[in-house]
Amino acid sequence: MKIIGIIPARYASSRFPGKPLVDLKGKTMIQRVYEGAIKSNYLEKVIVATDDKRIFDAVKEFGGNAVMTSENHTTGTDRCGEVIQLFPDADVAINIQGDEPLVDYRQLDQLCEAFKDKSVQIATLGIKAVSEEDKSNPNRIKIVLDKDENAMYFSRSPIPNTVNSKRELVESFPFYRHIGLYAFRTQVLSEIIQLKPTQLEQVESLEQLRWLYYGYKIKVIPTDIETPNIDVPADLEKVLNAL
Repeated sequence: MKIIGIIPARYASSRFPGKPLVDLKGKTMIQRVYEGAIKSNYLEKVIVATDDKRIFDAVKEFGGNAVMTSENHTTGTDRCGEVIQLFPDADVAINIQGDEPLVDYRQLDQLCEAFKDKSVQIATLGIKAVSEEDKSNPNRIKIVLDKDENAMYFSRSPIPNTVNSKRELVESFPFYRHIGLYAFRTQVLSEIIQLKPTQLEQVESLEQLRWLYYGYKIKVIPTDIETPNIDVPADLEKVLNAL
């Protein structure tokens, strides 16, 4: 099974312009993401997918693989979909977040191993460390699962709703929080980038709801590994401290 890792990276982030090239103790963020990803035991190749020549040149400078992609993509998934067309022999593609400089290769390996099950179309990660603050925080995405550990729904709201539940039920319920790494069978990736956006995903601002709406299954792999991402400049301190 041939697995490709793709790191979408754009310069024009509304909340943190130039984020991929920010210096993190002597290395750019995109270099730290790349170096973390290539430690995976399963990825045959790792590629940065960008629409900005400054990022492209920076990746080439540290010896990485990079591909220039369209400026018209609205999501990292779309950018991955363009890149995977260059690798028709690939079986699986992993969308690796370009703003997680401490990405842990073990998370990537967990996603890769999920595809040993031939029924898996899309895989992502979930963690059971869900605090009361997480439940009400719209930036912490919650998941509910079916009996086969496929996602039934993702939400920014607390799910399931526990207002009318007995305390013992709430305390024993396996709440899950989403960790935003995705892996796709390449055929599935080629299909989902053709799907029209849905009102549901726009209401929640979660593109994975589009895939569920059209009937695709998302396998949720449990993990106890979580690494901080850099969304806004204020997030830099926690990553610098970790480094």
